[in-house]
This record gives sequence, structure tokens and C-alpha cells, in this order.
Amino acid sequence: MTVTQVRAACPHDCPDTCAILVTVDNGVATEVKGDPEHPTTAGVLCTKVSRYVERTYHPDRVLYPMRRVGRKGEGKFERITWSEAIDEIAQRLGEIAARDPQAILPYSYAGTMGLVQGDSMSLRFFNKLGASLLDRTICATAGATGYKYTIGGSIGTDIEQFQNAKLILIWGGNPIASNLHLWMRVQEAKRRGAKLIAIDPYRSLTAEKCHQHIALLPGTDAALALGMMHVLITEDLIDHDYVAKYTLGYEELKQRALEWTPERTADTCGITAEEVIELARAYGQTAKSGEGVAIRMNYGLQRVRGGGMAVRNIACLPALVGAWRHAAGGVQLSTSGSFPAHRPALPRPDLLDGRTPRTINMTTIGDDLLKEASPEFGPKIEAVIVYNANPLAIAPDSAKVQKGFEREDLFTVVLEHFHTDSADYADILLPATTQLEHVDAHLAYGHLYMMANNAAIAPIGEAKPNTEFFRLLAARMGFDDPCFRESDDELAAQAFDKRHERAVHFDWDALKQKGWQKLNMPDAPFAEGGFPTPSGKCEFYSSSMARDGLDPVPAYIPPYESIASNPELARKYPLAMISPPARNFLNSTFVNVQSLRATEGEPHLDIHPNDAAVRGIAHGDMARIYNDRGSFVARARVTDKAREGLVVGLSIWWKKLSTDGKNANEVTSQRLTDMGRAPTFYDTLVQVEKSAPSTRDETL
Repeated sequence: MTVTQVRAACPHDCPDTCAILVTVDNGVATEVKGDPEHPTTAGVLCTKVSRYVERTYHPDRVLYPMRRVGRKGEGKFERITWSEAIDEIAQRLGEIAARDPQAILPYSYAGTMGLVQGDSMSLRFFNKLGASLLDRTICATAGATGYKYTIGGSIGTDIEQFQNAKLILIWGGNPIASNLHLWMRVQEAKRRGAKLIAIDPYRSLTAEKCHQHIALLPGTDAALALGMMHVLITEDLIDHDYVAKYTLGYEELKQRALEWTPERTADTCGITAEEVIELARAYGQTAKSGEGVAIRMNYGLQRVRGGGMAVRNIACLPALVGAWRHAAGGVQLSTSGSFPAHRPALPRPDLLDGRTPRTINMTTIGDDLLKEASPEFGPKIEAVIVYNANPLAIAPDSAKVQKGFEREDLFTVVLEHFHTDSADYADILLPATTQLEHVDAHLAYGHLYMMANNAAIAPIGEAKPNTEFFRLLAARMGFDDPCFRESDDELAAQAFDKRHERAVHFDWDALKQKGWQKLNMPDAPFAEGGFPTPSGKCEFYSSSMARDGLDPVPAYIPPYESIASNPELARKYPLAMISPPARNFLNSTFVNVQSLRATEGEPHLDIHPNDAAVRGIAHGDMARIYNDRGSFVARARVTDKAREGLVVGLSIWWKKLSTDGKNANEVTSQRLTDMGRAPTFYDTLVQVEKSAPSTRDETL
């Protein structure tokens, strides 16, 4: 008997990027557990990834190449060989490319966050082909853009410092469900006497465990930050020395902030003026005392029309009070910009050979798949290659997305582990490897460790890594550049730029042995300025924004859909809806793992007792949620966790596993944010009514 332990990393779209130890018994993975030596993982995995062995050996794994034999969406396939699959795909893509390669679209996101299996060999292939580029906006680009205009890049407070903070604002996040290891640090800070304040329209698990919960209206976070600035300025809680030395545009910011009295802020946000004042005082006074004040933003707050500006406004706060002076001060949205990922070496943009293909926004895939050729749009999309993504479940305005994928003239290839909603629409369905079956290198967006993933087991069935599929396809299409013959280890060895001071110690072979290595980063990255902005300062006034046609000073941009901003629409659809992730799923991943779905139950909608009463909805009733875009059905949970006027539909279920074959994205919009071209999932008005009990077969 041979039992080994293999070092791996969690590949999923989560800031924690956990270090994993995989126990392998005679070639079979028997256990995954957190690496107790990794400073942030500390031996602990979330409820989802702890089931990774179950997911890997799931009886419904796609293990062989298949060709569609039924109608699109029916999910009927016949087994074929890899050679047959590659030949057919190469032939179809070759025919389309001969007309215009831009008619071919890759569609991928964060099914794996790996630098190798995510966007190395695949992007090399599409760059060589000259396919349309994908604007990968579906999660974070609004916030990242607002943050970059202000701070210069996705750099922020180190997770390992949060336990030393005296005040922590958890703004638009639920780390118990989505950032577990930060929450462990936050809890330690609480035990040391720190005050925790949650800012969120919904009283989440995290909000319930904080000292205070400020339940503002969706899409009003930017206004609350402006109101805090007003109090900080009028009560002289500003660090004038830090502002003078390390910021740009204070006078312009001051003028704007003085417009946002606590009363105006309270009226906009749906809270009290006292909440605004006390929040600002707690923040400013704690910083002034020399203690750490830390803000953890998450991406929920930027999924509205003014989402980029909201992140920008919040990102201004630490510089105003000098919070960056303290290692446990500042703000974290993402740490991904700390990593010198060797981007040119992996996707090889030089393979475009001077071509500038059009860019398709993944958020508007519903509209774009239905467009005909035109001078403005370019060629009609004739082929889509889907990998690391499930657009039928996760893209907004889902009815249009489905209609697009139903096109008989659309050639669709899907690389997948399971028969997802998107897989059912594939013409060719290919078996992809899981994280236990391939090599990868990872950065993180919640900590500062470069990570290695070793293959723990051989691929099951005929599954192949994404990289191998694109190597085979490149060879079949006659792409003979040497870069298409590089192995996964050779790709991983190029993952980080060893010329950069933060990664001079990067060595792939050594990283594989240990599993992780921290970047060379200072504990307090902006204690003495040095922001990666054009000015080198935190930019309250941004000339870059002015050049891009945006307001260069922090502002408030109201939602597209709210009672205040769109009263006519609100008369038809008076309830705001948000759809944050469920604790037991990760976007649409893990939804089909029975043990997790049993824990999560069924799709549900949280609704305030007053809103439920006027609609005749009792706890446990089936409710229909609808607007002009569509409708879906969920089980009502009558609770004051949702503030009045708000309904909360937790998670994006696979449509085929939902109560009525639909999910929350039936009612979300393809409208984009103020900056970053990102989706507005949480900028949605709906109406809710009691529905007939479900008769859908729950065993499907």
C-alpha cells in the first residue's frame, strides 16, 4: 500500500486561495484538508472545498468526449473519441476563421483561477487564431477600475494584519460565507477588543456577528462614504500631514463632501443621520488615536450602476484619516495587483501579429449572441468555446442568453466537469480535469502568497487539462509556433516575473515542494505614500478619470432601478432585489454536489414581514419574482434580515436544479456600471407574488 500526501491549492473564485494537502492511496485521492502550516489557510477549508474528493469522483462527471444528438438544451449526447472531437472542432473553426476569425468567441472566467489552466495556452490559441477578445467583466471590473483610479492598483491591507485592527468595517461582504480566513482574523481582532461594523442592505451571517449593522439601501454606498467624509472634515478628524504629503485633490474632495450632510446622506441611504455621524466619528477618532482602522470591501457593493464610484469613494477614506500609516489600517478590496504575474509570457499577445480583434463583453453575451453582422458590431458570432464558465446560469438577462445558445447555426464547444446548464447546449462536450488532476500556479486576491498546485492523481476517464485540449487543437490547425508545445510545468515556471522585486525569489521547482511562498511586500504598503498612481499619491482628484469622461472627484451615481431614481418603474416593481452567493455554493460551482445541495435546501427568497403581509405571502409559501425581463420561483422566507423594500435571493442555482428551471438571473439586467463595463446584478427592481406550489421533480 502506497499512501502519499500531495501539495495543492484551491482553484476557485474566492479570496482565500487555500493551501491544500491531498492524501492519495494507491492512486486514489481519499482526503483533502487545509495545510496547517500555511499562514492564512491554517488547516481550515470551507464547507465547499472540503467536499472536493466527492466532487472529483462524482458519478455524473463528464469523462469522455461527446457529440450532441438531441436538441440544443436537451442534454443528449453520444460518445466519440478525442481524435474525432478535435477533427470536428478544427474543421468547423477553420471554416469560420477563413471567413472572419472574429466570428469565433472564447467564453471563460473563474471556474479555475489558475494562471496555467485559466489563461495561458487557451489565450495563445485564440490570439494566434485572431478570434474576438473577451472582456472578462462579470465579477470585479467596476470595483477594480474605481480602486485603480484612486490607489493605482489592486493592493491593500494584508490579511495577516487584520487581527491587529481596533475598528473593522466589513463593507458589502459576508466573509463567513465568502472569505472564511479573513473572518478568522476578524474574530481574533474582536477577541482583542476591536469593534466590528457591517455595512450591508442584508443582515447576513457576518452582520449578525458584528457589533453594529448598518442596513443601507442597495446602490447607496457611495453616498454613505461621502457622508462620512463630510463628518470627518467638519469635525477635523483628518490627518492633515498625510493628506498634504501623500494625496492629491483634497480641496476638490472637500468641496464635494461638504454637500453631503448627514441628513442628506441618511435620506439617500435609508438610514439615520445619527448612524452616519457615529460611523464617521468611530472611524476618524480611532485612526487619530493611532490604532488600526481597516476596511474590507467586497464586490457586492460594486454590482450597481455607480459601483465603480462607490469603491472609489470608500478607497479615499483611509488616506483622509492616515489609516495607511498602520499595518492594520487601510482598505482591502483585492490583493491581486500585488502579484507580478508574467502576463505577456503566458497569453502571448504578440501572436496577434498586429491584429486588433473586436472585444465582446461577457456580461452582454445575451444581446451579442442575437446580433446580426453589421459595420458597428462586426461579424455575427458563429462559434463559442466555453471553458471555466457556465454562462447559461451566471450571465444576466438569462432568457436572452438561452435564446442565443439555442441558435442552431451557433457552433458551441464546452469543456466541463459536469452536465451544467451550458453543457446541455454544446455541440461538442469535452471532459476537463479537476484541480486534483492537473498542474497549476496561482496568485490570490485575498492574501500575498504565490501558490503551486501539483497533480495528485492521474486524470479520470479521458479527461484532459484545458492546456492539453488547446495544444491538440493548435497542432491540428497547423499552429507550429514552439510556444504551443510548452508543458504545463514550463508554463508554470513563467507564471511570475522573477525580475520584479516582489518575486525575485520565485522558483517553480521550489514552490512545488513547499506549496506556497509569500511575496516581498512591506507590512504597510502606503505608510509613506508610494501609491502606483500617475502622481504617486492617493488621487482624490483623478486626471485619468477626467480624460476618460468621468467625474474626477468622488460623487454619487444613483442606481438605474430604485424607488428614488426611477419612480415610474418602481410603481410596477417596488422591491429592490439582490442575489448574493449562498454559503454552500461558489457561484454556480458545487450546486450539483448532493451533500451541499441538501444543506442549502432549495432556492429561496428572503422578504421582510411587512412586504410579505401586503402580498399575502406566508413563510414557506412559493413566491414568484418577476419584472419585464422575466420571472423565477423560490420558497419565501419571511424574515427581518431583509430590510423593508428589499428581497434577497441567495445564490445562482443551476437552472435545471432550480424549482422551476430558472434562477435569479431571469430578472437581472445587461446594463453596465459607471466604469469597468461590469454587470449590475444588484441594481434590479422586481415585484413578488404568491405562487402555486411547485410540482417540479426535485430529483432531476
